[in-house]
Amino acid sequence: MNLLSVYQEKCKRDGICIAECPTGIIEFKTKEAFPTIIDGGDEFCITCGHCVAVCPHGAMNHAVMSSEACPPVRNDLSLGPDQVEHFLRSRRSIRTYKKKPVDRKTLAKLIDIACFAPSGHNRQPVNWLMIYDSEEVYRLAGLVIDWMQNLIKDASPLAAAMHMDRVVAAWEAGTERICRGAPHIVVAHAPEDERTAQAACTIALAYVELAAPSFGLGACWAGYFNAAANFWPPMKEALSLPDGHVSFGAMMIGHPKYRYQRLPSRNEARIIWR
Repeated sequence: MNLLSVYQEKCKRDGICIAECPTGIIEFKTKEAFPTIIDGGDEFCITCGHCVAVCPHGAMNHAVMSSEACPPVRNDLSLGPDQVEHFLRSRRSIRTYKKKPVDRKTLAKLIDIACFAPSGHNRQPVNWLMIYDSEEVYRLAGLVIDWMQNLIKDASPLAAAMHMDRVVAAWEAGTERICRGAPHIVVAHAPEDERTAQAACTIALAYVELAAPSFGLGACWAGYFNAAANFWPPMKEALSLPDGHVSFGAMMIGHPKYRYQRLPSRNEARIIWR
């Protein structure tokens, strides 16, 4: 099967797919020809779908995604600048949660949305681990505390920099500040030697955080959890990630206990214009 095919009756030969192909592998072989892949172009295709998505006539097909399989963009669902600003400014890191699990289908849909996050060269290296059971979340939080106590005992500069003594003291007093009582933790992991993984996992988790409120959920980056996942052997063993994989980020997810009412201020943008 050819990598690219064209509905000739729909194609207007306007060259938009050629102009938008990020790897430059589509061409008109002759003035009368329809768009086609260059000789040897299969090797350089990153399966981004730009050629299919950009065609205003629905004429382009890719071997792994036909025009019919790609839903059309709905302008009626597009957000204006004011809506986008409000949406992004109203985002909050949620650190208090209801003792209520999130439906698995909802979490799966949330992760599915995050799979559309950009990644370098469209390598899509992100893998997901969902710690769904709240008791397991708490057990893993305890392993993070063990790691902190070990660092404090060794007088590690990291323990001082991250104020681990306060976190451990809170734990011993009955307040859990590792996962903040979130019912679920999602971990984005990928092969350690994958050069695009760090950015891809970070962006994908940001998608999770931004999409969560639309499902009535809240999220927060789990920095202590992720650090222990990479540095504390018992935590690594407990997570049991695939061989060669590491955690590039972790996030708490759950139903927010409280609703925020205002849009707090931030520092003004520091911009250098050239």
